[in-house]
Amino acid sequence: MSAELPQGQPVRQDLTQAGIALVASRGEAAQAAAAMLRRRYTFAPENDARILVALGGDGFMLHTLHQMLDGGEARPVFGMNRGTVGFLMNEWQLDCLAERVENAKAVRIAPLTMRARTVHGDEWTHAAINEVSLLRETRQAAKIEVVVNGRVVLPELVADGVLVATPAGSTAYNFSARGPILPLSAPLLALTPIAPFRPRRWAGALLPDETRISFRVMEPTDRLVSAVADQFEVRDVEEVEIELDHERSLTLLFDPDQALDERIAAEQFAT
Repeated sequence: MSAELPQGQPVRQDLTQAGIALVASRGEAAQAAAAMLRRRYTFAPENDARILVALGGDGFMLHTLHQMLDGGEARPVFGMNRGTVGFLMNEWQLDCLAERVENAKAVRIAPLTMRARTVHGDEWTHAAINEVSLLRETRQAAKIEVVVNGRVVLPELVADGVLVATPAGSTAYNFSARGPILPLSAPLLALTPIAPFRPRRWAGALLPDETRISFRVMEPTDRLVSAVADQFEVRDVEEVEIELDHERSLTLLFDPDQALDERIAAEQFAT
């Protein structure tokens, strides 16, 4: 793996015909990597691109994908890790970028749609690629009624919160909350409590990805709860509805030996 340019001034490889553009987070490591890549390659303008190369961490990858969901053109993204964890990214490498993109394995993921209504009567709709989570805002535990496809399945969950995760997001916050890791191809959603107090032994549920899940906050003005769709937060919610949006999909590109489905499977054996 090359981290610096070789001696002399190599000919820049033109990636404009392939429609490959470069985007980078504002982080120092990402900006330094972007400068090296631009000395080695000529990239297409972002607006004309068919494929994006994204430099940063998982947060920047989510930001890039959300821009597409929020009205931008959906294009495949080949990420390279210049952040912290980089679970959604490939390894950073200066060389052979065109070949890596051409030979990459495409992984399609569908986002969740969150519809939240607040105690003030405001309504918000936002997408989530990893998870939608409800979290208590104060020192008091949240009290939440859990409804699945219109049927109350848990009249009162007393906990720090609860979340719904996609297979792509099951190794993130969901796993930290002791939720299950879902294979990427599994048509399932993970419903996971966060630090449950009552019922203490309820560990969550696996639900078909056609399921519509609703959370009704009990005592919403006294036990304040926020709803977070990936990085987008709505405070003081009263009711939240969540379902998978099968009409939209996003494409991530991975080196064949580091594809997302294989990483998720490997996480089940991590120690």
